Amino acid sequence: MTFYQELQLNQAGSKNLLKKSETLKERLYHMWVYLVKIAVTMAFCFFFVSIFSILFGNENSIVGVVVLLCLMVFRNADLGIHTGQSTMLLALFFVIMTVCPHLANQFSPVLGMLLNIAALAVLILFGCHNPFMFNQSTLVLGYLLLYGYDVTGKSYQMRLVGMALGAALTCFVFYRNHKNRTYKSNLKDLIQEFDITSSRTKWQICQILCVPIVLCIAELCNMPRAMWAGIAAMSVILPSMEDMHYRVRKRIVGNIAGVICFTVLYFLLPSSIYAYIGILGGIGVGFSAQYGWQAVFNTFGALAIAAETYGLQGAVSLRVIQNVFGVVFALAFCVIFYWFMSKKKESDVTVHAE
Repeated sequence: MTFYQELQLNQAGSKNLLKKSETLKERLYHMWVYLVKIAVTMAFCFFFVSIFSILFGNENSIVGVVVLLCLMVFRNADLGIHTGQSTMLLALFFVIMTVCPHLANQFSPVLGMLLNIAALAVLILFGCHNPFMFNQSTLVLGYLLLYGYDVTGKSYQMRLVGMALGAALTCFVFYRNHKNRTYKSNLKDLIQEFDITSSRTKWQICQILCVPIVLCIAELCNMPRAMWAGIAAMSVILPSMEDMHYRVRKRIVGNIAGVICFTVLYFLLPSSIYAYIGILGGIGVGFSAQYGWQAVFNTFGALAIAAETYGLQGAVSLRVIQNVFGVVFALAFCVIFYWFMSKKKESDVTVHAE
């Protein structure tokens, strides 16, 4: 494996190479490549988001984050169907992420929930066909980030331009990287494969319904940063109930651990470098291959931003409450939904037998 190829590995791949190292020299080499990868990735991410902030305003730095997520994921991940159709779908996804979160913020929580359900239905049914590729962690996360950091007036006009540029970049990179691949499925097949009895479709429906409902309830309860609850719910909803239980535990424990670590750093470090705690969290995520540790370090960046608005105590309280509410509600929702679907299936079997 060349140096460049090793740089392309994810955290799990790099750590697997470290485990398989037979000599100290080999282990040190793989560790060096791993550190270089994290440093280059962090530098590129910082530079990319900074450019978007300069071009489209600091309030639209989140656009740079969303575009960066899409670029980094879809340069390798696909949608499982014909490349040309996938590229058009990606363009549609950007339109949805640009328009629908903004419109939903203009409506009441209930009407906004209905719009969010419709928007997420398109993103998930056509963009998250394979749950094990975790495209929802890009598309739904991007949607929720833009929803949570909404802007108006001139800033929204700049957001339109920034998202248009992001769509063009993502579609170009996606098509260039996937144009020579052969796919047996197309858009029509995705529609025909929708089956309410399959685990995949039930998982998709849970994502489509549960995440907007969580947002709506959080907003009706006047809880700031409602997107945190939505993101927490999205991240733990998986096709397997066993995997869901695992993620719920890790999300809650990791979030609390992250809050404690952030609080310690907040009191130990001078106020002039509070903003860099978020960067430290990004580095920690780069070293983390397991979901639990990712939950710990993701907390750093969220709290670093929220503490500026709500203070340390307010930000910490919101983070814990929103995350616990999001994951517990998602688990309860999916348990009830799967139970209802199993009862419906038994009823249908009984009717056919008679």
